[in-house]
Formats: sequence, C-alpha cells, structure tokens
Amino acid sequence: MDRYGSDVLSGDWKRPPRGRSEPTPAEPGLVVEDVETGWVGAVVRVEKAGGVHVVHLEDRRGRTKGFPLGPGFLLDGRPVALTAPRRAAEAALTQARQAGARTASGSVAVTGARARVASGSRIYVEGRHDAELVEKVWGDDLRVEGVVVELMDGVDDLAGIVADFAPGPGRRLGVLVDHLVPGTKEARIVAQARALPGFSAHVKVLGHPYVDVWQSVRPERLGWSQWPVIPRGTSWKHGICAALGWPHDDQADIARAWKRILGTVRTYADLEPTLLASVEELIDFVTEPTA
Repeated sequence: MDRYGSDVLSGDWKRPPRGRSEPTPAEPGLVVEDVETGWVGAVVRVEKAGGVHVVHLEDRRGRTKGFPLGPGFLLDGRPVALTAPRRAAEAALTQARQAGARTASGSVAVTGARARVASGSRIYVEGRHDAELVEKVWGDDLRVEGVVVELMDGVDDLAGIVADFAPGPGRRLGVLVDHLVPGTKEARIVAQARALPGFSAHVKVLGHPYVDVWQSVRPERLGWSQWPVIPRGTSWKHGICAALGWPHDDQADIARAWKRILGTVRTYADLEPTLLASVEELIDFVTEPTA
C-alpha cells in the first residue's frame, strides 16, 4: 500500500469542472450560451468592430446581442471558445494568398483574367529552347498583355525577317538574340537590321552574351559554380552534356538534356541578370501604351 496516497498535483489538476474550452467555429445557426450573462442564441454573423471580432447571437424572441469572439460560451453544456467561421477564415486566407501571389517572373499575379487576344506586336527569339524558357518564366505576363513569342530559327537573315514583319505604329517587334557580343557575326547582323530605314522606332533588338540560352540558367542550379568552357571544334551542347555525364549521342539526347535543365528553373531568380534585363526590356517595349 501507498501510505501517502496519490500525488494531488499529478494529472491536469487545474482543469475546470466542466472541462477546458474547445475551439469551435462560429458558423451561422450554431446555438450557444454566454456563460456570464446566460444569453442563449444562434450565431447570426461574425464581424470586426473596433479591432475586436464580435459574434452576434439571436435569441428565440428575435433579439440580437453581440459578444467578443473567444472563450466564455457553452455548447450543449460544454465550454467552447468561438473562433472565426471556417468559410470566412478560408476566404481571408485565399485573399491573402492572391494578394501575395507572384508569377515566375516576379510580377504580381493577375487571378481570374483571361488571356488577351493577341496584339499586333511580337517578340521573336532564335529557337525553341529560347521560346520555352521565356514561356516558363514570363508566360503568364505575356498572356495578360496579349503578346505572342515566335521562333526565327536563327538570325542569319534578321534584316529580312524584320522587313517581312513590317513593324510600325501598333505593331512593334522585339528580338532576342543569342551570343550578342561586340565583334561577333551576331553583332554585325543586328547592326544591319537596326539600320533598316523606316523601322528603327518600332524595332528593338537585344541579346545576351551566352553561347546558347542554356547558359543563361544559373550554373548553381546544375551543381556548378560556373558553366564549363567547351573547346573549339566541339559542339557546345554536346560538350555540356558530356560534362554533366548525360547521354549526347543524338538530337533526342540533346532535347532531353534541355528538358532537364529547363526543369531546374523555378522563377526569374534562377536566370542570369543579363537575360532578365533584355527580356524585361523587350516586354516593356512591345507593351507600351503608345506602341
């Protein structure tokens, strides 16, 4: 036998006789009793007044009285702490999420908006990989603005491409060029296109210094501190795949490699600033209200 009996302080010795209050959403129609006043009524609404949430209870005579939301109520004789209704809380959470939602480009997300009918302006990129990267990061923004991205399949005839597009008021053309650095073939081609008479005010050609758009993805996303230097005479993409230890025997292997690289891109923060600046400037150019 335990000569001293049980420990009087063991267990939940502070527990009130009726038990502890259970959090309960103040859903409309819920009938509760205010412990302090004895008022019994059904929840009519919950609102915020003077920085305090108030629950309004309607008694059986149709009279309504407000009480601070929280503990101090009985539900079927059990103590409860009334909380904001689930639907109101969920709506508030949804609203907060929408207010803070961002697209992959960092823009404030526009919810519920349909894509606009395509405008007359366009953004041209060199190839499929460029287009897929632009779509992944800026696609939401471009759909809201009604801007279509199209492929050029190279820039060797950029002057002819610009002339065929025939840019003008309400029909601007932005062009993104790979490996646009001084002294290169690309730089000479771009200079010729920019010099076309009659189009200069409605055309903007920008680029990035990378050999290929692959290189605009931050190397950290692939576990590198920098992209490898591929020797001259070696296909750049094949060399990159070899450095990564990926198959590179045919074009299908190269396509799969790009999908893996593209899959590491989550937002604009995974891209190099030079590409970001060029794409953002082209989007601004083709979407100016006076364009």
